Amino acid sequence: MGLAVAGLKQEEIRDRETMLASGNWSSLPPHHQVALRFARKQALEPWKVGQADLEELARHFGRDGMWRVVWWSSRCHFMTRVADAFQLPLEKDNVFQDEPASKKP
Repeated sequence: MGLAVAGLKQEEIRDRETMLASGNWSSLPPHHQVALRFARKQALEPWKVGQADLEELARHFGRDGMWRVVWWSSRCHFMTRVADAFQLPLEKDNVFQDEPASKKP
């Protein structure tokens, strides 16, 4: 839904999701690749996240940016686990999208 909120079309969303899921992020800027590698490691092997990972984030995002990546990644992993645990479905509609003009009063 975040990509739809950002204005991407369905085909663009599908292409972006396919690329992200593939793990081949070479088409993205280096700092995005670093953040995605960190998020994947944090999700799959959190016990292996260490000082070197934080330093790499800091080199690309600065110290404050590093903590923003860590916080957002942690929040997203937490929310996914809560949604999975309670078997909460994803929203079918983009609740942030404006109603079509024909439906507005």
